[in-house]
This record gives sequence, C-alpha cells and structure tokens, in this order.
Amino acid sequence: MGVIPGGVDTAQQPPMTVPLRHFLVGFAFLLAGMIFGFGAVTAAVPGPGSLVHVHFLLAGWICVTIMGAMTQFVPVWSGVTLHSRRLANLQLGLVSFGLLGFAATLSALRIEWAVVFGALMLAGFWTFVYNIVRTLASVDRLDVTERHFLLALAFFVLLTTLGFLLALDFRLPVAPHLSVSHAGLVHAHVTVAVFGAVLTTVYGALYQLATMFTQTELHGIDHGLRRVEAFGHPVGVVLLAGGRLFESVAVARVGGLFVSFAALAFGVILARKLYEMQLEVTPMHTRYAVVTASLLLWATLSIPAWIAEPTARSHLLGAAGTTHLLMLGVLGFVVFGTLYHVVPFIIWVHRYSELLGLEAVPMIDDLYDDRLAALDGALLLGGTVALVSSDRFALGGSIAAIGGVLVFLGVAVFIANMLSVLRRHGPHSIDHVLLGTLSPRRLLATAEETSGEDVR
Repeated sequence: MGVIPGGVDTAQQPPMTVPLRHFLVGFAFLLAGMIFGFGAVTAAVPGPGSLVHVHFLLAGWICVTIMGAMTQFVPVWSGVTLHSRRLANLQLGLVSFGLLGFAATLSALRIEWAVVFGALMLAGFWTFVYNIVRTLASVDRLDVTERHFLLALAFFVLLTTLGFLLALDFRLPVAPHLSVSHAGLVHAHVTVAVFGAVLTTVYGALYQLATMFTQTELHGIDHGLRRVEAFGHPVGVVLLAGGRLFESVAVARVGGLFVSFAALAFGVILARKLYEMQLEVTPMHTRYAVVTASLLLWATLSIPAWIAEPTARSHLLGAAGTTHLLMLGVLGFVVFGTLYHVVPFIIWVHRYSELLGLEAVPMIDDLYDDRLAALDGALLLGGTVALVSSDRFALGGSIAAIGGVLVFLGVAVFIANMLSVLRRHGPHSIDHVLLGTLSPRRLLATAEETSGEDVR
C-alpha cells in the first residue's frame, strides 16, 4: 500500500488532536458500553442498563467516531478548510457530557433530568452538523461520498430531534399530541439512528475508502448498483421510519425492502472491490471482508422478516436474531477496519511526512503491531460468530457469554494497539491529545517555564 493515497489534500486537515481526541473518547465509551452490557445481563447495573449499553455503543462510540472522522476527512477529501476548529472541540464536549449525564439519570432512575442532558446531546450533534455543512458548502460539486454525508447529517438532525422528544415524553405526554405512540417514537428514533445516520455514513465513506485502498474503480454493473443504493437507501429509511412512527405496515414494508435491496447492492459493490484488489492484505481489508459477508447475510435474512412484520419490535433491526450481525458484524467491523488505517494515517502525516525523501521513514501500516491486529481480528470474529449464532439459533446463554468475552478481549487488544501507535509514534502524549492545554504534563511544563522566568 502506498504511504499516502492519491487524490487527497492533507494540507487541508485540522490539527491531529481534533480527530484523535474524538477517537479516544469513543474508545472510552466502547469499553464503558461493553461493561454496562455485561452489567445489564447479570443485573449488576441499576436502572435500564441495556439502554445505557446501547447509547454508549451507538451514540458514544460509533457516532463520536463518525464525528471525528468526518471532521478530519471531509476537509482532506474535499480539498476545503474546516469551517471551525473550535466548534469541532465544542461538539465533542457537549455530546460527551450530555451522554454521560443521560446515562447517570437512567442508572439513578432520575428520568426528569433526561431532558437536560438530552438537550446537551442535541446541541452537540447539531453543532457537528452545522460545522460540516458549512465546510461542505464551499465544495463546487459534490461527489457520491459528500452527498451521502449530507444525507447522513440530515438524519443526525432528525434522530436527535426524535430522541429529544422521547426524553420529553418521559415527563410530558408528547407522543399523544403528535398522534403517535411512545413505541412508535422509539422505533422511528432507532431506525433513523442506525440506518439513517450511521449506515448512510458508512456507505458514503466506503465508496471512497473501498476504491482508494483496493486501488480499483467502479465499473460495469457497479454503476447500476450504486444508483440502486443511492436512491433506495435514503428513501427506504424515510419510509421505514415513517411507517414505524405512524404504525403503517404497508409504508414500513416498502421502506424495509428498499433498505434491504440497497444493502444487497452495496454489498455486491464492496465484494467486487475486494475481489479485484491486487494489493497486500491489511487489517482494514480483512475487516471489510467481514463487513461484506455480514451485510449480504443480514440483508438476505431481513427481506422476508420485513415483508411479514416490518413494524414488529423483534424486527426493529432486521430479522429476529440478527442484531449482532448488523451492529457488530457490519457497523462494528467498519469502525475497527477504518481506524486501523485512519489513526496511523493521521499520526504518519504529522510525524513523518516532512521527512519523506530525507531519511528512512516507516510506512503507515508499519505503525501498528501486526500480531496484535491478527489477535484482535480473531477474537472479534470468533466473538461475533458466537453471538450471532446464539441469537439466531437460540443456543443458550453460555455461547452468548463466550462470545461477549471474546469480543471484550478483542476490543481491549484493538484499543491497546491503537494507543501504542499514539504512544510510540505520536508527537504528543496521549493525555495531551485528550486534554489539550489542560493536560497535567502541559500544565506542569507551563508552571516550570513560569517559575524559571521568575527566577531570571
């Protein structure tokens, strides 16, 4: 693989601490989400621990990672300057504190505070949307990735609005005034979050990444399949969410079919890119292979389920027993695979790019430990297979427990590998990346400089 992919303008990127700070916070939410998941299963966590588990993983890990990745790569891919670095930092603080407060209110069963912390999360996500939209506004002609990102940003606004209405509904009877049920609000919120905001972002990013890092181009049937996905997916999400919100089975059925066939179309495109690749296989490629297989299997299983009962709670994320297939096999492995290139890429550009041609420098894929990458890949894949098999075939709690432990160990190894990249190759310490000027080392250094000036 080349050191820097062609066609990107690294001069346009924001400071490395901005996206890396998002990723580190995302890692923390990932670990916390898994701990809450174990706690919910064992009844060790007070309150609705499963709801905290879901929010930490989806909003805290995946969405915060998306925020950091878009903040980094929209300027790089589009060749424009990020609208505001301050807003990029503000968005992370608002979402993080809002989510932590929301989790605390659920755990303590103080639901009346959910509105306050829900408002913080809404403000954070809307700040993110505004910043990226203003950044993309200076692009002359949007490509397929940028169009998907704009759609995803619109879904972010919609999902946070629905989420805030749900928080209000805990205290005030909002749903009846909207002529919908609380369950309808929940189902629409989840639909827009998973399929609208997250999966639309995934499709948009992979159109860029899958072609860039396989060094292939869309050709032949790829263009027709792309049109199926580009039209069918957003329309399907709107119909599926609307049908569930207003409890219209017919509308939800059409939407579900659109979303499923769009997923099949995109899965075939991704499979063709990986098949045509003539490059050395990296952790990004192996994880994208898992994404491809999971997406195609999930879509195939979901079609009959959504034809039969598209508004049923058991079919909220597809066919019964496919939740882990979608959330971990598709969305989780996309994030794992992408970060195996994105984190080293950001570090490499800031640490080694100016030395290229002057001295020997490592390649991007040399920055992480191959053995740890192989280990976390095996653990995550084994855990995913165990969880999906347990869900789908009702194999019992022991298989699910084994799967959960394997995934947790895989996540721990993955995070350790990413942190080692920051520690060994990053120009800043991890605490400086995370805390900026509030880093203890930075404060100590400033105090020593001030003390030295006073002595002089």
